[in-house]
Amino acid sequence: MSKTTGDGVQLICEMFTMQNEEDEEGKVTEDEEPRACGVCGDRAKGYHFNALTCEGCKGFFRRATQRSSKLRCPLFSRCVITKDTRRSCQACRFRKCQAIGMRTEMVMSEKEVLERRIRIKKKKMHNVSTQLSSQQETVIQELLSSHRSTFDSGFSRSSGCRPMDRNILSGSEYKQSASEPFHLLTSCPTNTCTTASKSAADPTASSSASSLFSSHCGYLETQENHKEDEVKNTCVFTALPHLADVTTYMIQDIISFSKSLKDFRSLPIGDQISLLKGAMFEIMQIRFNMVFNSRTSNWECGRITYCIDDAVRAGFQPLLLEPVFKFHHTLRQLDLQEEEYVLMQAMSLFSPDRPGVQQHSVIDKVHENLALTLKTYIDCKRTGPKKHLLYPKVIACFTEMRTMTEEYSKQILQIQDIQPDTISPLIMEVVSKDTCDGF
Repeated sequence: MSKTTGDGVQLICEMFTMQNEEDEEGKVTEDEEPRACGVCGDRAKGYHFNALTCEGCKGFFRRATQRSSKLRCPLFSRCVITKDTRRSCQACRFRKCQAIGMRTEMVMSEKEVLERRIRIKKKKMHNVSTQLSSQQETVIQELLSSHRSTFDSGFSRSSGCRPMDRNILSGSEYKQSASEPFHLLTSCPTNTCTTASKSAADPTASSSASSLFSSHCGYLETQENHKEDEVKNTCVFTALPHLADVTTYMIQDIISFSKSLKDFRSLPIGDQISLLKGAMFEIMQIRFNMVFNSRTSNWECGRITYCIDDAVRAGFQPLLLEPVFKFHHTLRQLDLQEEEYVLMQAMSLFSPDRPGVQQHSVIDKVHENLALTLKTYIDCKRTGPKKHLLYPKVIACFTEMRTMTEEYSKQILQIQDIQPDTISPLIMEVVSKDTCDGF
């Protein structure tokens, strides 16, 4: 093979090696003055192996370090290396590479180069896959529009609710009629419930509710001088009328939210009812979390601020309230954006495993698309090392809500037995096991 042919093959190999590979150092920008290669004087494109060189000398140095035979100069190592003569003597060219600071330990092996190219390709593919598609953008916009039109964070409609009564009746004023004991607080410091609980200072604690519930456990006895009919007419859970009305309004808004979604409207009415009944409590908690202040442990709902004590005064038990309290602290600490909240609501709504659901495959496909949209949104919009943990933490919240939903339905039925005709028929329909009735 002639020298010219050999040089041509060498040049082709050099160009091939340069393809699809990022340099170890930054390249010279167009705004900078052209700089000369430290080896041959050709135009340098960047720093390679610790020295400013052209692409040709970069490739030559890489190949020279991988040679098994030693390079020798026929002219006593005195060759002058320029752009025109650099191919004449490999030994002197390599010697000059080393003289300007090029380091052999920075040269990767063929295996390392291949692995690097694979990593670069995977990274490029990942960047492409984590871009929100136009369809996903449309889904998010539909959910945002439906949410904003059906959720009033200021709770202005609560002005039509029955008044909030935070007074606590003494044990001598009524008779406990349930088979299970319930717990009461002695009093609430103010009518705004702005006093921070212990968990505000330590959100990792299970809740301050534990100590609050423990003070008044057990059956409460009636004084002998009270008549039986007076006891029956007594309002045992003083906060229940107001909170029942607030819950009813929220249920109506969530129904409106669901029916504004085209994927929901396309389902049979039976599946719509099953999905709503199964997701109602979960969506309420997600919406309440948007107004939860983790510093004070209060729910700031416009003109009224609610605390965990209000739920106790409405008859709810620690078996529900303790995990609910912990859940709100946990979810709020994730610092979710509005888009992530509405995707959570939709994922909860389109859960194919709800009792009574018929079109499992259709609903499962919608749920899967929503989950992928949420994960893609987090990958695209979130930054920082913790963003990769956000999606699994959100999914874990769904598991917590499932457990609380069952307990909520159970306690609503118990409260209804103790204090009939206070909870609205709409709430009772949500917690009922019958899937035939409609909203």
